[in-house]
Amino acid sequence: MRNTASLREFLNAQLPTTLEILRQMVGINSYTANREGVNRLGRYTAQCFEPLGFTTEFVRPDNPEYGDHLVMTRKGTGVSPRSIAMVSHLDTVFPPEEEARNNFHWQPEGDRIYGPGTQDIKGGTATMWLVLAGLRAQAPKVFEEITWQLFWNSAEERFSPDFGELCRSRFDKQTLAALVFEAEGRLGEEHLMVVARKGRASWRVTVAGRGAHAGGKHAHGANAIVQLGQTVERIAGLTDYSRELTFNVGTICGGTVLNRVPHEAIAEGEFRAFTAGEYERGKAGLLALAGPGQVRSPVDGHPCKVKVEILTESGPWPRNAGTDRLFECWKEEGKELGLPTNCEERGGLSDGNMFWDAVPTLDGLGPWGDNDHCSERSADGSKLPEYVEVSRFVPKAMLNVAAIARLAQGE
Repeated sequence: MRNTASLREFLNAQLPTTLEILRQMVGINSYTANREGVNRLGRYTAQCFEPLGFTTEFVRPDNPEYGDHLVMTRKGTGVSPRSIAMVSHLDTVFPPEEEARNNFHWQPEGDRIYGPGTQDIKGGTATMWLVLAGLRAQAPKVFEEITWQLFWNSAEERFSPDFGELCRSRFDKQTLAALVFEAEGRLGEEHLMVVARKGRASWRVTVAGRGAHAGGKHAHGANAIVQLGQTVERIAGLTDYSRELTFNVGTICGGTVLNRVPHEAIAEGEFRAFTAGEYERGKAGLLALAGPGQVRSPVDGHPCKVKVEILTESGPWPRNAGTDRLFECWKEEGKELGLPTNCEERGGLSDGNMFWDAVPTLDGLGPWGDNDHCSERSADGSKLPEYVEVSRFVPKAMLNVAAIARLAQGE
């Protein structure tokens, strides 16, 4: 990809179509639990990519409450063509009533477009379309020879390990890369690609105490809430910023009425770490808190009992040689194009956590935006909803087109 002027001109000409695709997508509520909306977005997405020569497949998820995963394929012309996977997701975190309550919809303001999914991740899907259109027009040999596999998770914002299994089942030794179109990071003028992500486990702690009359037999009780308070303080203390191991106590509840020593209390939360070693260290520390508690009945010593459960797990995506090789393609093309490119390790999860060890994986191929997962706007402007910057689409698409062409040609 050395004719950068031609590539830029083509992508600029396609930008209005790209933004119209994004506008239509943003107008479809695809909250994870809105199965009908997610499926409607899947059908519209398929309509956008089919003219590029892709065939469509909808795959039912393991959880019947979620919409269908979307898989699109365009076979390459080689006898045993190499393949490249591109990954995005259909769902957002915004229920329809929240969008209505906060008047959160497609709203251009200068270089920004506010709206649900503009950055996370419908803007990424629109960029994927622009990149493929650019490859077809500006690198036709690459576009025709490579087998393209496009994957959209219907429930990325929830726990959906079946999507990872779906992707892995379609990868083989000919798969050069899995490219994830979550938003890029920014540091000054640098485009930041994502080369590692923390792993995450969600947990639940249940404390069984002993109920008693809060007035007449207070001493007979073993207060589950008091015990839980001590336990969650110990959980919070497992956080070690020097090791980038973090614990978050997310919810807590307990008791029934004010005149009863509470017999049960429950807390739920998560922990995250970048490396498998720190992840296992955090998990072991958490599980070690199970057993008899310190809070006991003064009458007979009856202890509260602490139960610790791991609810879901998504392992870390650590720095690795396969991802680093991909990043070098993007970094070198960034130098050629005058688009400074660097990398970051990100604390949030993406689908890349589920298959980085199956094929080389790179994340952050989407455009720049900010405030993902936020729908509120304050009168003083201190709180703004999710947005994407229009001026970031073409430069990022240029970088992706050039780097993918380099990767496909084995330069």
